[in-house]
Order: sequence, then structure tokens, then C-alpha cells
Amino acid sequence: TECVSGCVCPKGLFDDGRGGCVEQKHCPCVHNNEWYPSGQKIKVDCNTCTCQEGFWKCTDDVCYGTCMIYGSGHYNTFDGKFYDFDGRCEYVATQDFCGDKNSSGSFSIITENVPCGTTGVTCSKAIKIFLGVSDDSQYISVIKDVGDDVQYWNRTVGLYLVIEASNGVMLIWDKKTTVFIKLSPIYKGKVCGLCGNFDDKANNDFTTRSGLQESNPLNFGNSWKQSPTCPDVTEEVKPCDLKPHRRSWAEKECSIIESDVFKICHSKVNARPFYEACVHDACSCDSGGDCECFCSAVAAYAQECIKAEACVFWRTPDIC
Repeated sequence: TECVSGCVCPKGLFDDGRGGCVEQKHCPCVHNNEWYPSGQKIKVDCNTCTCQEGFWKCTDDVCYGTCMIYGSGHYNTFDGKFYDFDGRCEYVATQDFCGDKNSSGSFSIITENVPCGTTGVTCSKAIKIFLGVSDDSQYISVIKDVGDDVQYWNRTVGLYLVIEASNGVMLIWDKKTTVFIKLSPIYKGKVCGLCGNFDDKANNDFTTRSGLQESNPLNFGNSWKQSPTCPDVTEEVKPCDLKPHRRSWAEKECSIIESDVFKICHSKVNARPFYEACVHDACSCDSGGDCECFCSAVAAYAQECIKAEACVFWRTPDIC
């Protein structure tokens, strides 16, 4: 289709896929259904790709992985698997203590989920970071155990609090209900928890604490609870069914995600799961703060768009 020789163009020229004939050195490239002229560079995650004679030539740096936990129990794993889990307990978000009980590790990140609203959905109320190795169970929001000498720094960047550790672990929190966990590529395939195993394969992210593959997100999530006394989650919460009067408002507000406002991002990041998560959150936040829930849900999609090099200016004086 793009940049092929054939009977359409004179000898030595190539069909550029858009009705023109060009020399091979001027062949364009396609990325996410968009055309780029020869010589143009784009960012794909942490790598730079250059269009050369119709083909992309990319650097092959290994990138940091990002797991996002936001709103009413929405998870987007390091490998890009999107799912919902509304558990009321403390859960392992990610850790490198995997496999046998004697395996060494350098960190563990725990999310404490509590009910938000009256429909049964839960939000992440607190994040606990254990750095180093120790049996000491004392913890605060950032826990530094004795053992391996892991240093950490925290700073505020715009709306976000950023905590960065010397072992390649970074936590970014919006001080509300959104948390990003970023891991150095040295942890590829070496972590476990609700954020998956960071091995570039989304289809095995539902690996339970015992190492089994699960297809059901509820069984998977339950396996990562910290306390055996917490109740298991047995059914998916559907707040719009419980609060049907909120559905039309939620769908109307959240439609911005699938509107022309985010048009440049739609070919790069699938909007549907983020729209559905937004409607879910807008229905569930019935104890005040419903606009904050909506704004966090839209901001989560906007953040994924930025990662895909599609910067959208969606906030206005009337919207968030």
C-alpha cells in the first residue's frame, strides 16, 4: 500500500500510497494511521524512530515500565492490561519478592483500598513503599527498612508528588486517587502483584500469588491481599446499575474522551476502556466529589495520550 513500485508510477519512482509518485528516498512512513515524511522523527515510549525510505529505524533503548492505579479500582498494568478490581483490603501493587519465600528483593509497594461512595466501589487511600529487606513491620507512607542501602528522594512536580528511590523504583501520586508506579527495565519479568509481571506480555499478567495463571480479575486480585481475614471480592460492582439516575449525566460528561477534543489520540490509545471507567467512576462518586472523580478519569486518558506523543489541552474554566 505505502511506497511500492508497480505499474502506477514511472520506472524508478514509487507509489507513496496517497496518489503520488516519489523517489525511494522520499517515501513516507505510517504510524497509527498517520503519514510521516522521510526524515521525520517521532517518539515511541523512550525510543526515537526516524522515517527512512518508507521504513522506521528506531533506537532500541529498554524503557521504564509504568503501572497506573486510579479512580474506583482501575488498573493498567506495566504491560498494558486494563482491568477493574474493587477489593477492600491492603494488596500488593508490585514487588520483586516473587517465587519462593526465600527470594531476595529490594522493594514492595502496597495499596490500601477503602470504599468510596455508597455503591461498593473502592479507591486507593494509601500507598506504602517498603525499601530494602527487613522483618521490621513498622511502616509509614514511605518505609525505609534496614538491609540493602536504598536511598530515596521526594519532590513536588506540578500537581504530583514524586518519590524516587536509588533502586530504580519511582512513585508518582496526584494527591487524590491516581498513582503511577514506574520501574527500571532491570525489573523486567522479575516483579509480581496487581500491576502484573512487566515482561512485555499482557496475556500472563493475571499471575496469582501462588504462580498460577488466572483469567478472572477477581480471583487474581484476591490472591494478592495482604491479610487473609479480608473478605474476597465475589462480584463486579456496577455502580450505574445501582444508581441509574446518574448514568445519563455520567455518559454525557465522559463523552469528552471519545469526542473531537481527543481526536489526535484516538488512533494511538484506545479510548473505550477509559470512557467506560469514567462512566463507572462518575456513577459511583455519590458522596460528594463527583466532579473530582470525573476529572481524574479524564486525566488518566490524557496521561496515556501524552505517553503516546499526543498532547491534548482538554482542561477549560468549565471542565476541571
